[in-house]
Amino acid sequence: MCGFVGFTNSIQDDGTVLENMMNRIIHRGPDSKGKFTNEDIALGFRRLSIIDLADGDQPMFNEDKSLVLVFNGEIYNYKELRDELLSYGHIFSNNSDSEVLLHGYERWGEKVTEHLRGMFAFVLFNINDKSFFAARDIFGIKPFYYSFMGDSFLFGSEIKAFLEHPHFVKQLNEEALGHYLSFQYSPSEETFFKNVFKLPPAHYLIFKDGKLTKKRYWKPEFTPKGGTLEYFSELTDKAVRESVSAHKIADVEVGSFLSSGIDSSYIAEASGVDKTFTVGFETTDKDRYNEIRFAKDFSKAVKKENISKIITPEEYWNSFAKIQYHMDEPLADPSAVALYFVCELASKYVKVVMSGEGADELFGGYRIYQEPLTLTLYDSIPFCIRRVLSKACGLLPPKCGINYIVRRGKSIEERFIGNANIFSLKERKRILKSQIAKCTISPKALCSKYYSEVKDKDTVTKMQYLDINMWLVGDILLKADKVSMAHSLELRVPFLDKNVVNLALTIPTCYKVNTVTTKLVLRDAAKKALPRVTAEKDKLGFPIPIRLWLKEEKYYNIIKNAFSSDVAQRYFKTDRLLALLNRHKSGKEDLSRKIWVIYTFIVWYQQYFD
Repeated sequence: MCGFVGFTNSIQDDGTVLENMMNRIIHRGPDSKGKFTNEDIALGFRRLSIIDLADGDQPMFNEDKSLVLVFNGEIYNYKELRDELLSYGHIFSNNSDSEVLLHGYERWGEKVTEHLRGMFAFVLFNINDKSFFAARDIFGIKPFYYSFMGDSFLFGSEIKAFLEHPHFVKQLNEEALGHYLSFQYSPSEETFFKNVFKLPPAHYLIFKDGKLTKKRYWKPEFTPKGGTLEYFSELTDKAVRESVSAHKIADVEVGSFLSSGIDSSYIAEASGVDKTFTVGFETTDKDRYNEIRFAKDFSKAVKKENISKIITPEEYWNSFAKIQYHMDEPLADPSAVALYFVCELASKYVKVVMSGEGADELFGGYRIYQEPLTLTLYDSIPFCIRRVLSKACGLLPPKCGINYIVRRGKSIEERFIGNANIFSLKERKRILKSQIAKCTISPKALCSKYYSEVKDKDTVTKMQYLDINMWLVGDILLKADKVSMAHSLELRVPFLDKNVVNLALTIPTCYKVNTVTTKLVLRDAAKKALPRVTAEKDKLGFPIPIRLWLKEEKYYNIIKNAFSSDVAQRYFKTDRLLALLNRHKSGKEDLSRKIWVIYTFIVWYQQYFD
């Protein structure tokens, strides 16, 4: 796991600029560094040594020095690809997975991505024709940003590196703010920095003669097949265990994260690692916000060492600004802070850790996926009547019963934008300054592209497809990459393996979700090896007591000061922000997620613009 930066070379003192850009991302690779510059290109690399510790340094060249590579990630099938490329006559100079990309591109060109099993973002520069080929893995596990600034094409693993380039103009993309208030993350290819973009997952780009083209090389296609629950359970167990084995490839020790739920427990048991890592919070409701007891009991049952930490409220709040800096863009998922601390804990013992991201999106783990299957007497009312009632109730203040009627009068394409749905378009316009509110489109419009690709699928599959393409990359994988790399820790996600994914896409919806439970197949596969209480336990994720803290005077005042700050006044109607905060503190309504989204943006803005 590493980090890279680069730019087309049209500046003076390129070596110093490149060095400064590399230093911005030193946390991604503290073990070594490498640079390559000529009159056309400047490439910088920071390395976290995992495979081929002695000879895997980058930038890396092919035999005739016509191609140069910078690469962030791991290719888990690199040994098989290496053998195949050797049979074609390619000559290797080391045993790293990086060199497979160079020779793979020589052999297969743009189709090299179709051969790769792993997580990756990489750039290949052709010194002869001055062209770039860059690609990102199928789920976007590894980040890739790019920008056109002045005469320069910039690219890299993190946006913060761009700040050191003399052509970079730092401007807030105000349209991103509107989207973010609904999704709690930045959901489009645009970022919070104007003219900085993300290469989407499963895409490659070619940049030559000033022209950039992008192409999607893979997309998930749900094609359910026949078979019993037991049949799919056996296939799932085999695929997960094989993936975990492939993900253990490393020349350093590998550990595993562990919560009280099925995903991380399954990975930890299958991996055979010696060490597991858990964090929790000390509150009056210990079982809800502290999974350490469950994790220790499980670790003892499977004979593993569990290393844990209690996060204090002071640690949580004091680390928040630093974490938002590492994110590059504001991310209002409260669990990102818990993940930050478990990464910090693990990094003291290991260099690589496995985690359970992706299981919920692929195997149907979110409880909201049960909603379309949970029919009530109200659902027997004709949809046209429910739609009229929905529109009428939408004019009323939101309450539990009112919200239900509003949702049940909308199609899934209208009501579901992913696991986070914080502010509606109407609510955004109410709190944003008018000039900001005008420059944004609806959440529904952003999601329509993905819904159109699965319009013939069942409702649960549509929800999964949207989450795979938006929520997974924009929230789950973003925080996983950024907070693990903040501690120079490589985080691997065996559920998001190509072979596991191909199987999951064939499992019928009825074996994923029903009205009683979620992840039926995964639970059935896991229960053969896990304690029953673990295999059947409801999902908690990283539960964070934000709603409780916001009612305490100390933290209430922190938010109140932020909501009265110059930043808040620049973008928001602050009287309405304070009204939200006071309504939550009084106990009239749980508005903690709305408050946290706004507070997160303000803290992030202060890191990058104030």
